[in-house]
Amino acid sequence: MNILYQNIKRLREEKEMSQEELAKLTGYTSRSSIAKIEKGEVDLPQSKILLFANALGTTPGELMGLTEPSVAASPLTLAAHFDGEEYTEEELEEIKQFADFVKSKRKSNR
Repeated sequence: MNILYQNIKRLREEKEMSQEELAKLTGYTSRSSIAKIEKGEVDLPQSKILLFANALGTTPGELMGLTEPSVAASPLTLAAHFDGEEYTEEELEEIKQFADFVKSKRKSNR
C-alpha cells in the first residue's frame, strides 16, 4: 500500500477522527470513500491531497512521505487566545480541528 494512504489512515486514527468526519472535511459524501482511499483503491488528485493534508494538520509533502514530519510545521496558535488552563490539550486539538473544518468549508464555497 502506498505511503500516502497509510499516512492518511495513521493520522486520522491518531487524531481519533472517524472516517465520516474526514469525509466531510475533504468533500466526500461517505465514509466508504475514505475506507477505499485508506486501502489504496482510489488514486487521489493533487487537489484532494492538499485537502487531506489540511484536514489532518500536516503538509502534502509529509502526507506523501516526501518530507519528515515536523513538530513545528503547524503550531497551535489558538492557545494564545485563552487564559491559564482553560482548555486541556485534547480540547485545544478539537478547537483546531473545528477551525480547520470551517476554513475548508470557506474554500469549497468559492
